Amino acid sequence: MRIYGVVGWKNAGKTGLMERLVTEITARGISVSTIKHAHHSFDVDHEGKDSFRHRQAGATEVLLASRNRFALMHELRQEHEPSLDDLLPRLSPVDLVLIEGYKRDQHPKIEAHRAETGNPLIAPDDPTIRAVASDTPLDLDRPVFDLDDTKAIADFVLAEVGL
Repeated sequence: MRIYGVVGWKNAGKTGLMERLVTEITARGISVSTIKHAHHSFDVDHEGKDSFRHRQAGATEVLLASRNRFALMHELRQEHEPSLDDLLPRLSPVDLVLIEGYKRDQHPKIEAHRAETGNPLIAPDDPTIRAVASDTPLDLDRPVFDLDDTKAIADFVLAEVGL
């Protein structure tokens, strides 16, 4: 599986870019999965539901399945947070895995940037960031795309990974 990341500070447009890239790339017949890193606790389950009750009772993993989808929830309890390298083998094979976050990992990435956030660019100090998608023109030593030019960004990412 080929991997490519989307990074940036909060409110930089990462999730919107990810969503548009998945739509654009899958429309081209390329299979895509995603990994999203969260810096906070999250729950895909709801209190009172059977699967929630199984986890609360102490189950390490709960696999919730229906005819439409399944979700495997793994409680870390006292375990360390898994690395990206630990998580990738858990995915079924696809052509491309797009990763939102994990900005300190060494895979190739594109940085989403919105000037209004006032945050500095990550790219100048990070050679794993191969391009920037921005809402404002930038003078950089790597390609800069309009944040909304999904087709051009998808073309770049697919060329980078050889698809």
